[in-house]
Amino acid sequence: MIKLVDFYFDFVSPYSFIAHKEIIKLENKSLIKVRYKPILLGGLHNLHEIKAPAFIPAKAKHMIRDCKLIAEYKGIKFKFNSYFPIRTLNLMRGVLVAEEDNFKSYYIDNIFNSIWRDGLNMNDENIIQKILKNLNVNPKTFALRATSSSIKDSLKKKTNEAYEKGVFGAPTFIINNKIFWGQDRIEFVLKEAGK
Repeated sequence: MIKLVDFYFDFVSPYSFIAHKEIIKLENKSLIKVRYKPILLGGLHNLHEIKAPAFIPAKAKHMIRDCKLIAEYKGIKFKFNSYFPIRTLNLMRGVLVAEEDNFKSYYIDNIFNSIWRDGLNMNDENIIQKILKNLNVNPKTFALRATSSSIKDSLKKKTNEAYEKGVFGAPTFIINNKIFWGQDRIEFVLKEAGK
């Protein structure tokens, strides 16, 4: 029987990128179906009144080295983005637009790759427009939809719902009402799926 796993993520998180790449490999080989749950990580941190590791210098330095180490070990092409932090608000809203138009997984993979594989400056609107054009999406229409009040409200609601469930960081997995935080918890998610 296929088990559903909720995956809470934000493009700003390099660990979410690594988890995403692992999910792609696993879904075809395991009895899980992953539901991608976009959240705004900064908003989630604010709700919990915590500071992101990326803004604590000692942790940030370790995080860069750690991400490279994990990606290399797992055979994932990874490049810590020199433009970090990336402002992902509209990119995350874009997930909801892509979901409405049935190209959510394609959009997610392309945005993650642009940030954490290719190292593109996703703070530059021209680069984002180019990526959207490559996805056969009209950038102006997409941007208008991504900044509509319904999409804004939806992302805020999803972030608040994650907070209410106890999610405090990204990536986070929820299966069988149990929370597993971090890309290094995927094996525990799979173990839980086997119960």
